[in-house]
Amino acid sequence: MAESDQFNGRLGLIFASIGAAIGTGNIWRFPRMVGANGGGTFLIPWLFFLFAWSIPLVIAEYAMGKRSRTGTIGTFRIFAGKKFAWMGLWTAWISTAIGFYYAVVSGWTIKYFQLGITGALNGEGVDTTEVWNAFLESPGQVIFFQFLVVLLTLGAIWKGAKAIEKVNLYLMVSLFALLFLTLFLSLWMDFEDGSLDGAMFMFTVDFDMLGEPEVWINGLSQSAWSCSAGMGMCITYAVYMSKDEDTVLNAFTMGLANNSVSIIAGLAVLSAIFAVNPDPLATVTGGSSAITFLALPEVFAQAPMDPIGPLFMMAGFFLALSFAALTSMISTVELCVRNFVDHGYDRQKSVFITGVAIFMFGLPSAIMWIKLDSAGVAFPEFLEVQDHIWGYGLMFSGLFIAFSIWKYGYLKWKALVEAGHAAPGFAGYLGIGVSAFRDDFINTGDNDLEVGRWWDILIYLAFPILFAVLMISYFSDMIANTENVWDPANPKGVTIILMFWGVVAALFIWFNKYLVARPVYRNIPEGADVDISMLPGGSDELISDIRDRKDNIDAFMDAEIVD
Repeated sequence: MAESDQFNGRLGLIFASIGAAIGTGNIWRFPRMVGANGGGTFLIPWLFFLFAWSIPLVIAEYAMGKRSRTGTIGTFRIFAGKKFAWMGLWTAWISTAIGFYYAVVSGWTIKYFQLGITGALNGEGVDTTEVWNAFLESPGQVIFFQFLVVLLTLGAIWKGAKAIEKVNLYLMVSLFALLFLTLFLSLWMDFEDGSLDGAMFMFTVDFDMLGEPEVWINGLSQSAWSCSAGMGMCITYAVYMSKDEDTVLNAFTMGLANNSVSIIAGLAVLSAIFAVNPDPLATVTGGSSAITFLALPEVFAQAPMDPIGPLFMMAGFFLALSFAALTSMISTVELCVRNFVDHGYDRQKSVFITGVAIFMFGLPSAIMWIKLDSAGVAFPEFLEVQDHIWGYGLMFSGLFIAFSIWKYGYLKWKALVEAGHAAPGFAGYLGIGVSAFRDDFINTGDNDLEVGRWWDILIYLAFPILFAVLMISYFSDMIANTENVWDPANPKGVTIILMFWGVVAALFIWFNKYLVARPVYRNIPEGADVDISMLPGGSDELISDIRDRKDNIDAFMDAEIVD
């Protein structure tokens, strides 16, 4: 009989979730967004959407994963019904597809840590563009560091939840320490001229800019990606929760910790750039890769206490960036692996197969279409095309979560109306249906914080509006600023995105009938009350406890042989 796999406690869940949320985007994209959107002005919409978008979705993910006790495929099969298991497959696929090229990007960060710790970026006359180009145009080096990332990730998740918990704890504590070290040196640099203009810029609000829709849309997009809200990561880690874990407090803790790292990293980067660069805003808004791998080494080389200061600053920053990338890779691979394990596959085999797939399918992003832009800086066009195709696909996972919540509320209200226990009509639905998910799966008595009606308003009303705004603004901007935007051969156009999304969605919907023909095994802790009988997929006879997996697999295989 198989044992359920659990975190040791709340600290493990929080650090694992923070690790999933904190990635390279917190450290290299966030400063660029702050610089391009008025400094402290940007922080207002960014913080607003933390509470209006990210935390509500994380609460939903925790609640769904804690009750379903399965990964994304099983969760949607249970909460939305058998016909919608493909939604969980979409979530798992998009996350894994992003992992193909994210492993390559993570490898860049480790390479630059190596360059930083050996002093290769600190000497006089170092041309950071030449260093970057030489690395990116050396396939062997890029592949080696990509392979190293995959290997480290597989080692972290090989033994399951407790190993993931321990690795994330060490990496997150180290990341915070390294970022504070970098921040201290950056503020020192910024204050050498008697001012803190970088820090002042980051916290100065231009109230006129708050009237610009673009600032709010950028704040929404940064919050949406930064917290990994609605992307299946928290569903996956909720599977390993203890039976009485507080989903609400954990969601707020994770969201606030994620944003805290962004602020520390943003303040460190901006302070350092403002200290030494005559045109800091031009540098900050020059693109994420440009800031990280071209501008920052030049800036950090001018840190105080030469040569120790530059060495510490360079190595510390890129090691922190490497840790952030690795924790995101861990959650990405675990999301995929959990779905295999749910369907009866051996964990170690699943980890190995997923790792091989991520490495092999990531090779094109590592070595194909390495080109030079107009300034002579190398860039990986194939990798950028993959990000162009799959990046926004994750947003649909949040929509699928909201759909499952809406459906549950409607079905519960409808059943109560038919039984004569609820009023018909829209007023009756508002009274019972809208709050059904919150009442049954969030406010279960395990939480120190009780969620009120505000959550219903955000999930039922604000979320679909914000989702539409995000998608419309993204595609509108693309259509307005991209040549031959409808040309299917244009790797930066609209058509290529719609084609890939359409083909994958159609394939997964077709595959759904085969997907739900397999048993699913829930990772249920001893003594946990995780009844699913009231859910759309609750009557599915192929869903059972992981502790009964061996007997059920034998019966399933015997039935397959007879057929």
